[in-house]
Amino acid sequence: MSARYGMTIPLDGVPLAEQRDWIAELADLGYTDLWTAEAGGTDGFTPLALASCWAPEARLGCAIFPAFTRGPALLAMSAASLAGAAPGRFVMGVGSSSNVIVEGWNGIPFEKPYQRTRDVVRFLRAAFTGEKVSHEYESFRVSGFRLGVPLGEPPRILVAALREGMLELAGREGDGAILNWLSADDVKRVAPIVRRQGPGKEIVARIFVCPNPDAHQVRAMARFAVNAYLNVPVYATFHEWLGRADVLRGMWDRWREGDRKGAAAAIPDTLVDELIVHGPPEKCREHIQRYVENGVDTPVIGLLPLGVDPREASRALAPRA
Repeated sequence: MSARYGMTIPLDGVPLAEQRDWIAELADLGYTDLWTAEAGGTDGFTPLALASCWAPEARLGCAIFPAFTRGPALLAMSAASLAGAAPGRFVMGVGSSSNVIVEGWNGIPFEKPYQRTRDVVRFLRAAFTGEKVSHEYESFRVSGFRLGVPLGEPPRILVAALREGMLELAGREGDGAILNWLSADDVKRVAPIVRRQGPGKEIVARIFVCPNPDAHQVRAMARFAVNAYLNVPVYATFHEWLGRADVLRGMWDRWREGDRKGAAAAIPDTLVDELIVHGPPEKCREHIQRYVENGVDTPVIGLLPLGVDPREASRALAPRA
C-alpha cells in the first residue's frame, strides 16, 4: 500500500463537536491523511482546523476548495492561517468545482473555469511569498494585496483535474493532481498526463468505499450517488472522454427526460463496481491497492455508509486492521 493513506472527514450526520474521538482514532489506526471536501456540508477549513489539534501527526488536505467561491485574498488568508496552525502538514487542493455548486448554489457565474483555476494557483504562489501582489490576471485583478501571515513553509498546491487541460495544469503549475470519480484502470490513462509535466508530482485520488459484502444492497444505493454526480456536466464530459458514452447514454437520456429513478436504474452493475469500491474489507483494500499500483500516491477514502456503521467501516479499512 502507498506510504500515505487518507480518510475523508467529517462523518456525515454527526455534529462536528462530537467527532474528536473518531478523528483522533483515525490517526491511531494508521491513516496518515485527513481530507475534507467542500460542497453542501461543512466548509473545508473548519474540520481541518479541529483535526490539526485532535490528530496532530496527520497531514491535512481539502479536495477541493473551489476557485470561484472565495475571493483570492480571502482564500490565501484562510490557507495561510491553517498552514500556521499545522506547519508542514497542510495540502491546498484547488479546483474549478462545477456549475451546480458555483452558479446554482452560490450565484457566481461559472465562466472560464480553467483560467480561474490557473489564475488562483498563480496568485496563491505569489501571495505565499509574502510579497505585495498587484496583477491583472485573465479572470480577476488583484491590487496591492500582501499576506500578513508569515509562512515558514508554504502549503503544497494540488489541482483538481479531470481531462487533459486541467491535468497538464496540475503537473505544470501545481504540485500534483487530485482525481475524483474514476476507476482504478482510468488512473493508468490520467496519471501519466500529470507526471509528464515534471518529476515529483503527487497524485491524490478520492475513492468511494463501502466495506459491505452485500453487493446487491450496495449497488442499489450507490446508483443514486453515481446518478447525482455523473449527470453534472463536468463529470459527464469527463466520462465521455474516458470512453463511457455508450455505457452512460441510457442514464443521461432518462435524466434529461426528468426520470431520475429511471436514470439510476439504467446504470449497469459493472459501472458501479468500477467506480465504487465495495465488498468485504480485505477485498476493498485489494481494490484500493489497484489504484496505487496504477499511479496514485495518496488514496483518500470517501466512506459510503451503505448498510454499515461508518466508524466500524473506518476501523475495518484501516492500514493497521
